[in-house]
Amino acid sequence: MAAGSGGPGPVFSGHGAWQRPYLNIFKHFRVEEWKRSAREGDVAALTDARLKGTVYRIRGSVPTSSYLQLPRTGTQSLGLAGRYLYLLFKPMPRKHFVVHLDVTTEENQVVRISFSNLFKEFKSTATWLQFPFICGAAKGSVYDCTARASRRDLVGSAPADVRWTCLVLDLHSILSLYLNRHYSHLKSIKLCSNLLVKNLCTSDLVFDPGVTFSEARQADLACRGVTPMPREMAFPVPKGENWHDLYDYIRFPSEGSKLPYDSIQKSCAGHVAGGQVSGDPLCQLPQPVTLTKAVRDRLSLIHQITSPKAMPRRCPVITKSIPEVNLTALGLPRAVPAADQELEKNQRPPSAGDTGQSPVVSDGGIHVYAHHRSKQTIRAVHTSSEESVYRKGPGPGVPSSRRASACRRLLPDPILKLRMIIGFGGYSTKWALWTQNNAAVVYPCHAVIVTLQIQTGEQRFFTGHTDKVSALAFNGNSTLLASAQAGSLSVVRLWDFPTGSCLSVFKTHVHSLSSLSFSYSGAVLCGVGKDGHGKTMVVVWNAAQVTRGGEVAVLAKAHTDVDIQALKIAFFDDTRMVSCGRDNVRLWRVRSGALRSCPINLGEYHSLEFTDLAFEEGHTAEREPDDRTLFVCSKSGHVLEVDYKNVCMKSVRRLLPAQPQGCQWQDKASSSTGPGIAINSISISSTFCATGSEDGYLRLWPLDFSAVVLEAEHEAPVSSVCISPDSHKVLCTTAAGNLGYLDIQSRDYNTLMRSHEDSVLAFSVEGIWKQMATVSQDNTIRVWDLVSMQQLYDFTAADEMPCAVAFHPTQQILACGFDSGMVRTFSLAASDLLVEHKQHRTAITGLTFSPDGNFMFSSCLQGTLALYSCMVQKSHVLRVLGNVVARDAGSGPDALVVSEDSCLLAFVGPSKYIVTVMEACSLDELLRVDISILDLNSTALDSAVKVCFASVPQGELLVSTSSNKILVLAAKTGRLVREVSPVHKLSCSSLALSKDGRYLLTAGDKVIKVWDYQMRFEINFQVYIGHSEPVRQVAFTPDQRHVISVGDAIFLWDFLALSAERSLPAGAHSSESALLLGAEGSSEKLKDASETPRQTVPLPLLSSPPCLDVSSVHQAGCQSIFSESDKEEEAGLPGSGRMVANGDEDASVLVVESVRNEELVVRPKVRQESSRSSGESANEPRKETQSPKSQCSVRPDSYRHFTPRFKASVLPQSFLHPPAGSEVLKLKAVIGYNGNGRGNMVWNPDTGFFAYTCGCIIVVEDLHSGSQNHWLGHAEEISTLAVSHDAQVLASASGKKNGDFCCQICIWNVQDGVCTASLFHHKTQVQAMAFSRDDRFLVTLGDYSDQTIALWNTYTYELMSSTCISEPVHDVAFSPLSHRELACVGKGAVMFWLLEQQGSDVNLKQVHRAPAPDMLGPVELTSLCYGADTLLYSGTNSGQICVWDTETNCCFMTWEADEGEIGVLVCRRNKLVSGSNMKRIRLWAVAAVQELRLKGPDARSSSVLLEYEITLDGTIVSAAFDDSLEMGIVGTTAGTLWYINWTESTSIRLISGHKNKVTEVCFSPDETHCATCGEDGSVRIWSLGSMELVVQFQVLNQSCQCLAWKPHPIVVWGAESQHVVAGYSDGTIRVFSISRTEMELKMHPHAVALTAIAYSTDGEMILSGGKDGLVAVSSPRTGMTIRILADHKGSPITVLQCTRKQYRDFGVEGGELWLATSSDRRVSVWASDWLKDKCELLDWLSFPAPAGPKGLGSLPPSLAAFCPWEHGTLVYIGFGMQKEALFYSLRKKQVVEKISLPYFATSLSLSPAARFMAVGFGERLLRLLHCPASDAQDYAGHDDTVHLCRFSPSGRRLLTASHSAVLVWELAGPPGPAALLQRGREAAARPQLLGEAPA
Repeated sequence: MAAGSGGPGPVFSGHGAWQRPYLNIFKHFRVEEWKRSAREGDVAALTDARLKGTVYRIRGSVPTSSYLQLPRTGTQSLGLAGRYLYLLFKPMPRKHFVVHLDVTTEENQVVRISFSNLFKEFKSTATWLQFPFICGAAKGSVYDCTARASRRDLVGSAPADVRWTCLVLDLHSILSLYLNRHYSHLKSIKLCSNLLVKNLCTSDLVFDPGVTFSEARQADLACRGVTPMPREMAFPVPKGENWHDLYDYIRFPSEGSKLPYDSIQKSCAGHVAGGQVSGDPLCQLPQPVTLTKAVRDRLSLIHQITSPKAMPRRCPVITKSIPEVNLTALGLPRAVPAADQELEKNQRPPSAGDTGQSPVVSDGGIHVYAHHRSKQTIRAVHTSSEESVYRKGPGPGVPSSRRASACRRLLPDPILKLRMIIGFGGYSTKWALWTQNNAAVVYPCHAVIVTLQIQTGEQRFFTGHTDKVSALAFNGNSTLLASAQAGSLSVVRLWDFPTGSCLSVFKTHVHSLSSLSFSYSGAVLCGVGKDGHGKTMVVVWNAAQVTRGGEVAVLAKAHTDVDIQALKIAFFDDTRMVSCGRDNVRLWRVRSGALRSCPINLGEYHSLEFTDLAFEEGHTAEREPDDRTLFVCSKSGHVLEVDYKNVCMKSVRRLLPAQPQGCQWQDKASSSTGPGIAINSISISSTFCATGSEDGYLRLWPLDFSAVVLEAEHEAPVSSVCISPDSHKVLCTTAAGNLGYLDIQSRDYNTLMRSHEDSVLAFSVEGIWKQMATVSQDNTIRVWDLVSMQQLYDFTAADEMPCAVAFHPTQQILACGFDSGMVRTFSLAASDLLVEHKQHRTAITGLTFSPDGNFMFSSCLQGTLALYSCMVQKSHVLRVLGNVVARDAGSGPDALVVSEDSCLLAFVGPSKYIVTVMEACSLDELLRVDISILDLNSTALDSAVKVCFASVPQGELLVSTSSNKILVLAAKTGRLVREVSPVHKLSCSSLALSKDGRYLLTAGDKVIKVWDYQMRFEINFQVYIGHSEPVRQVAFTPDQRHVISVGDAIFLWDFLALSAERSLPAGAHSSESALLLGAEGSSEKLKDASETPRQTVPLPLLSSPPCLDVSSVHQAGCQSIFSESDKEEEAGLPGSGRMVANGDEDASVLVVESVRNEELVVRPKVRQESSRSSGESANEPRKETQSPKSQCSVRPDSYRHFTPRFKASVLPQSFLHPPAGSEVLKLKAVIGYNGNGRGNMVWNPDTGFFAYTCGCIIVVEDLHSGSQNHWLGHAEEISTLAVSHDAQVLASASGKKNGDFCCQICIWNVQDGVCTASLFHHKTQVQAMAFSRDDRFLVTLGDYSDQTIALWNTYTYELMSSTCISEPVHDVAFSPLSHRELACVGKGAVMFWLLEQQGSDVNLKQVHRAPAPDMLGPVELTSLCYGADTLLYSGTNSGQICVWDTETNCCFMTWEADEGEIGVLVCRRNKLVSGSNMKRIRLWAVAAVQELRLKGPDARSSSVLLEYEITLDGTIVSAAFDDSLEMGIVGTTAGTLWYINWTESTSIRLISGHKNKVTEVCFSPDETHCATCGEDGSVRIWSLGSMELVVQFQVLNQSCQCLAWKPHPIVVWGAESQHVVAGYSDGTIRVFSISRTEMELKMHPHAVALTAIAYSTDGEMILSGGKDGLVAVSSPRTGMTIRILADHKGSPITVLQCTRKQYRDFGVEGGELWLATSSDRRVSVWASDWLKDKCELLDWLSFPAPAGPKGLGSLPPSLAAFCPWEHGTLVYIGFGMQKEALFYSLRKKQVVEKISLPYFATSLSLSPAARFMAVGFGERLLRLLHCPASDAQDYAGHDDTVHLCRFSPSGRRLLTASHSAVLVWELAGPPGPAALLQRGREAAARPQLLGEAPA
């Protein structure tokens, strides 16, 4: 080694021999002389009493001013080559210290390693590693207990009782692990204040300070690598004491517990090396390696699905939030996005050195670029060829006149080309191999072998096997590939891997070959299988001649009785093999044509089940080639190290799961007590080992198995691991069919392939979002992205098998049919179950939507057919018919088919010989065709199998039959047009026709055929193989560019017919392709030639304007206004001729409409005809320009686009406003933030103005005091806010109210909170708003249905200009440099606008539409913000940020900023914040972008640096930051507003609320707190003083339905007795302690969801009611259910309430009265004494109701409550003859009072203090009634049904809830609410002379 490498002027020799076995650094460099070392500041030598020797004290307030340095100057080098550096030191109590080590790598790069208790986080650059040091304390001390209890905030000054520490730094491992560099030597050391240091030394040995020399000699520990600490370096230990009780030993990198960031700290085990020596040190063999929980939790790359966030490596996220208690419960079925499922990528921002970007999609999948094409073309060969990819067969005879002119065969040839297979495994999931260049992986997928390029996702295929591939093997340089085929007679194929050609095929005479191994040279191949008698057989072949055209010969074979799980040829000798299996490890050798084996003596380990083996890698000259270690792993966790040369065991280790104490090593006796890690696979490189185990973990170890280096967790057992040849990646396969690899350098896990675990039964494809859904026998429904073929969602139903699936054609809704007969619809947008339909009792055989999306159809094995209406999101049944679908026709994905015009439904039934055609919308039968009689010559009855509509003008129906024919029938008459025969050897399992009616797909046997539909050629079809199982379904994708087939796996084929025609010259189109050109328009010719699917509707040529047809058939769902004037059809308008190019005539109905006489606009016509109102708007535009809109409104693929929450409630028809000053209720606070809004939070850092929305309320909050003001002016959900730059004006927008034609924009004066103007212009929703830089103008943007941009004058609020945009737009912003310029972003483009002023007129003119760069593909630009000078940043829905030059209006740079859509961007000077739907906000340094602007398109994105990243609790929807971008506020879809501070890397919860519906609210007895619970499964406790969230209890996968706070006990109220009980949807009850923030009790008294819960008056019993009407009485003390009451059985319990009574009151015993109310309008009243187990029915009430309620979607709830001011009276409200509240006397047994109500009530509460009754209604109204006078006041503020209202125990407060918003009201104080009501009545009655009218 060069001593001076790493420094220019070395003075110390770097030769390593003199440094062995160790080097005492202080002694060698004579530190006390200070000649070769330097000191600065307060550095002194003193004698330490405990160590009995000299130590150096370094102290000072600033670390850089007091230090000890070796060597003296920075130009010198220590040249110390020892791997381990030992530092004997003690941090000073309550002080900080810093240590710097400069080390040199083999590449002569100097790297600084620093550690300090000043550092709060691990930081890493290419030349500097910074580690936090966590100081330990004396065991059992106060600090030690505190630290272990909290497990956080341990970094900081040293504790008072800090101990002397022996720190061992493994410099080699630190550089290798963290920087992937090779350690050369230690250059310099710098010890900075404040610490005491005894000495330093370096060595290549690991010293154990706890072992003395005498102990080491007695136990002969040297042979086991345990060396005692040298005496001059050792700490003194008094006699009888233990070293580890007195001092700390830290080895880093350690195998102990880790905190969230890499840190240096004492491990839980206390020491390493050989472990502490006991009386018998030898009893420690074998050495079990324990995996600590911390390693699993913190070093794991893959967090579990329930993990809330992934921590960034670069900076910490200190989330100062409320404590949260997570309780997991299982629920099904549920949807799990695939990116969150199984393997979540470790979200670490790239370091400064990261430049290149891998094209592999980082959410764990494959990104297939559209322009990449496989270079290998699948050619057609004759049927007799064994490797035929498609076969030709004779077609039906054609007339000679046609034959003369017709082409001889179907062209192009081939017409299909296999593009991708989604699937892995089939026979086994243990075979996946790296290629030698580390760029690709090879794996089997059923009968096909796939080579996958990991960078591009491109696949190459090896086809030829006719059954599933059971084993794979490469030779040493990946030029030869061997593959074995499963089945009774196994076949082995040898492939020339670079070319893909098959060199040899030979039979093995072995049944089911299960393992193959190639020698390194490729000359010898070995296989293991079973013979005909089930006996294990090993065969060795000579393959040396195969590359030269020779044959493969058997060298030797042997039968054996032993089990063989793995067999490998030794890479150093072609004639030697090793094998392992149950109870054996054997060595094999071929000699003289015989195969012989010898077992290895396993001793006590002879009965283990061995699973895999691997040889030690690497070779040195002094060792013989066979002097190698063989590693063998087992199901019990044992790893055997076998000395191959000497045929004996060297050592045994056992890998154990983490112990509770975190102990790393255990003795042999205890190692057998627990189960070990079941290892399935092992792979060895020269530096580390990888294991894959049954617990789902891939783990990386050093070769001594001393610690887990890295690990990745999977949901299924890991079946194989394979380290890449360059040792940079580890390939991993799981039993669930997933394939991925771990990148060791970046610590990223990339999923390459996900697959179904069983056969795929059916699929459905939709074209808008480009998604495919599949259902499989593995009980899963999976949704895939068609472009990238990534898995997006996974729905699982454990006890049911999905058997049919269908996508809604226009909405993100998926329908699925199950074998139980259930049909469920799921919303993919919300990942939620919408509806369950139970019309069927047996397995679903058919499921489909009509193409217009209005109807859904399902059928089952019993022959039942159901029709559903899908006009709204939640479908409902219209008609059910029995015995109409054939029962014996079998199941299949296309049992029901609907014609292209959605008019006809066809299926096989009522018998298999009949095909029935019905009217789709009514199920009225139109036609029956008997298939069995159509062939008069046939002797057997023919039956129908599948049907398919042909979209040809005359309408045809295709029927495949059991005699392998296809019959073509006229759809209207049933006449036989023609027949095709034979189609397949067996019956046809699936039919599909291309949209243009030219090509037919059929599937049968295991092949796919493509036919010319008109049968014009001599050979009308082509055949394609590849599936190893029958093909279940085949279909075209909606864009007709691909074909999908499913069975054993999912095959995606390129359909080359259309693309070949598109690429023809304009004049060279055949007559058949003229139809296509006519439909698409020649203006689209060049665009269609590209590889990406067309995203926009093409415009026809202006030279041939289309005929504007006014037809009676329209496409439903397009929201617009139209006119029926015939004269307007002739009106000529440039650009108005816009057609849909998909050939669907019905979808291109256009109506020309006159707008304000002088201008025309083209809009799509709709079915729901309504005329335009004359008084359309209060703000008529003076100038309005219109451009053509898109034909139909489809919501864009962008979360940034606002969609209002669906509400069934309506606004009230009348409203009783309380007179001014007489309001009894005052809105005190609103709990919640509307995470469904977009940009609905504003904050001005200069004035402190802070406002956000919750429902229809604007909440203005003082950030200092927390007090709220509430601005009420909207009746609907507010979509967005905008504040002027001077913070004097706020604009808010909401949807339109009942009867309004436009949605509402309110303008507010910030100073007094008064609405100064209301603007009406946009028809649906306002998407975004922005003020100009000078605040003169306000621009408002309509949503995707409105598509208008409007400009308003902020002085007069007159509409200056309005322009219709041709596509949806997501965001808008004014330029900060000019008030005349603005920009907006939408579908694939940025639009730049200019304000043109002509006199007093201001027009909005679009000056340029700049498309996004082509490299991004079809994207939505979703967000934008202006940067410094002339820069504009825009985000995309695929995660890129584009930078635009606003002078040239072009994009000069993009970079990959996130994995998901970027919906929020904020820029200030040289900083940029991005927020995405990956729940992340990121801070970017963009200072270099301005310079890069000059480079234009050559700008590199590597100059943009990610500075910080914080992960929050939901998708980012709003953000506001200060001018320096150091702090701000961010809103998420979870209903949370976060305070963000980048400098401190903190995120603090400012505002939080429920994301979903609130199901119950209640007050604490002392009214200091309130509790809420919701459908999200959370119980939240709020402080009523500060309205802040105090604690949250979260139960996963359950909905919390009801809640009650424990009442005051008889004894004095104390904090300890504060409890809340909650009921859940799974029938469980949980009791939570508020003070201890933990769950105290869980009970399960109900089998169904709970609906009501209450405490008894003394808090000693819990009463709970369920959905089935049962009431349970349980004891929270014992957890026992003591009584079940079934009186209300069959109807859900709605209310349970308890009250006190006199013991013998009402003639029954008991001090408690309670009632139960059920939704069937029945109330039971009970008297009870729980201590005496008494419960007696006192009264039973049933309230009448009319028979058929009209106009009500669902019945209002039945509600009852005891009247607090009238003892013995209860109040009932519910559905009945009248809308009223009834007061019922329990004494008189009759209704004593009635109070009329305006509507049926949805909630009820009675004040315990005054005679007030609060009633909530579905009309968004809260009414306060004073009884008995029934004076009423109505209160607004709710944007949905008021489904909850609860008075506080004192009656001073009221809680109300509307969906997720909770409102806190206060009742007015003195002179008393009743007096206020009286004053209000007087004010209303007073004559109007004084002008005092009610408000």
